[in-house]
Amino acid sequence: MNPKEGGALARMRYSSKQTTPASAKQVEDEMKNQQTLIRNISSVDNIKNKRRRKKKKKQNKANPKRYGLMSYWELPEYMKDNEFILNYYRADWSLPEALFSVFRWHNETLNVWTHLIGFVLFLGLTMANLLEVPQVADLLGFFARSTPISGVTNVSRNFISGMTTNLIDLKQMTSHDMEFASSVASAEMGVIYWPFYVFLAGSMFCLLSSTICHLFSCHSHPLNLMLLRIDYAGITTMIITSFFPPIYYIFQCDSRWQFIYLGGITVMGIFTIVTLLSPKLSSSEFRKFRALLFASMGLFGIVPAIHGSVVNWGNPKRNLTLVYEAAMAFFYLTGTGFYVTRIPERWRPGWFDLAGHSHQIFHVLVVLGALAHYGAILVLLDWRNSFGCDNN
Repeated sequence: MNPKEGGALARMRYSSKQTTPASAKQVEDEMKNQQTLIRNISSVDNIKNKRRRKKKKKQNKANPKRYGLMSYWELPEYMKDNEFILNYYRADWSLPEALFSVFRWHNETLNVWTHLIGFVLFLGLTMANLLEVPQVADLLGFFARSTPISGVTNVSRNFISGMTTNLIDLKQMTSHDMEFASSVASAEMGVIYWPFYVFLAGSMFCLLSSTICHLFSCHSHPLNLMLLRIDYAGITTMIITSFFPPIYYIFQCDSRWQFIYLGGITVMGIFTIVTLLSPKLSSSEFRKFRALLFASMGLFGIVPAIHGSVVNWGNPKRNLTLVYEAAMAFFYLTGTGFYVTRIPERWRPGWFDLAGHSHQIFHVLVVLGALAHYGAILVLLDWRNSFGCDNN
């Protein structure tokens, strides 16, 4: 091999060594360019969406009587919760327009009205009980009671008044009459109604906070986050206060168990509220976790329910109370199932945007569950009005 050939061969070898790294670098550069292109495309889409929202904002300001509705893809990120509901969203609306949107059709209309009607219903029941209107207050428990709550109270008051004003007639009463008078007087002195009103107040707070959340969460990101926290606190409060009447009346003669069970559910509720204050846990990806927290609080009631059934085995109205509570559990658990699975809109995205989607069904079942629990409490109140601790 002459020197010229050797030099050419050396140059070829050097050139081949440089080719491989150069091609790898080119591939890497191409990948970086593709990633940059993808980022640019997504940023362009975001800019377009922002421009659309700004354009709609300007249109809304120019024509405040008619705020426009958006599709799911036009929403700001904080409002993207259910990808199966495609249209009829509100975003960046002013507070007055959000308020008056209660009378417009959008995908939150029925969410607002289902719990607004529920709130008005429970407000009416509360006022009926406070004002002693038995025809309304006892509507759900009419077949479980021979006389309404206020009727028992009035009968007992008249009876006690008669005993104090006519001692001669009292001496002539039979032993059966004396036993009945003793039980009624005991009921008059021993029944306490504040746990009943605690439940009603908790239910109204939950329903009202849910209504406000669904109505005004379209205003801004900070308000949306705050209202979601209040909404979750309302759900937790309703669960806690639902325990107060049954546990208080079932274990009225044993305050130790009242303290244990009510203290336990209250601690669980406080833990749940503190946990859900985290902004991250308010996002849609933690939907199942939130449902698990609420369901675990509800399932805690199985323990005092079994305990109470054993303690009050001879109570003739025990089975009726259990029927009401079983109905409540069915409504709540079924509603939670719809909430988590997002059925039926999952099957047909876009078909249930305005009516029939999972959250609306969940709302209706929550109200039905609360009404079933109200019926169970009426039965327990009637029982405690008729029987004291000495004659359970």
